[in-house]
Amino acid sequence: MNSINDCYTLENGTKIPCLGFGTYNAKGGDNLEIIKTAIKAGYRYFDTASFYETERVLGQAIRESGIPREEFFIATKAWIDERGYDEVKAAMDRSLERLQMDYVDMYLIHWPKASLEEADWKERDVLTWRGMEEMHEAGKAKGLGLSNFLPNHLDVILENAKIKPQVDQLEIHPGYSQEAAVAYGQSKGIRMQAWSPLGRGKMIENEVLTRFAEKYGKTPAQICLRFSIQKGIIPLVKSSTMERMKQNMDVFDFEISTEDIQILSCMPQNVWSGEHPEFKIPAKRSNFNII
Repeated sequence: MNSINDCYTLENGTKIPCLGFGTYNAKGGDNLEIIKTAIKAGYRYFDTASFYETERVLGQAIRESGIPREEFFIATKAWIDERGYDEVKAAMDRSLERLQMDYVDMYLIHWPKASLEEADWKERDVLTWRGMEEMHEAGKAKGLGLSNFLPNHLDVILENAKIKPQVDQLEIHPGYSQEAAVAYGQSKGIRMQAWSPLGRGKMIENEVLTRFAEKYGKTPAQICLRFSIQKGIIPLVKSSTMERMKQNMDVFDFEISTEDIQILSCMPQNVWSGEHPEFKIPAKRSNFNII
């Protein structure tokens, strides 16, 4: 990968940009301008979800950009309470209505479980995937993927799918690199993606990252993003200013040495968001209007 415009080719032939822009916590008002600024900066891959409440804003920004829809790669997700055969089909239609689009480039299941006590999560996920496959066949989603699915969750889908997942989004960054989960997904031909690739900002002042930033003449954030890119992982970045957006794109003119990648991969694994599909699942949304 040599620039933000470079793409991976997924197993289904779909081309996916090597760097994406996340829209979590961008819900309107000034955030419409943030997404417009990201488009002006050069981002074309945007990641949203019904849970983020940013689909309408994203769709508006794209329409008002004057850039053809076909030049964008748009991904969105079904939330925990939108899992199920009928539920996910209705959820995808709602997302398309909010986006004001005929299709998305990638549609994902956001989390594999609603709670740690959900006894029938496997059956529900299989039914969800079946509904997504039908929506894919209807042309409403060019690709299908997963988010926060670890190997034990991936296997449930892989063993029952007609269409294999193309991507899987996990929290991945130095200090929480999830080596086993990444290696497993990659071994199945799934393109791994990193949400929170900067550790929700916790890695910016990390001693190791600061040292490597000085060594390579980059920022700690750029070291984190380059770490993902060199591992073949697609980072999904977030920023609110043009300057930071451009900094996050400026990660293709240097290479971290193999030794330093190893050091970053072996950092103590104690910097994570606190969310995990087998330990702590996000609380269900409240007062959320999915219509």
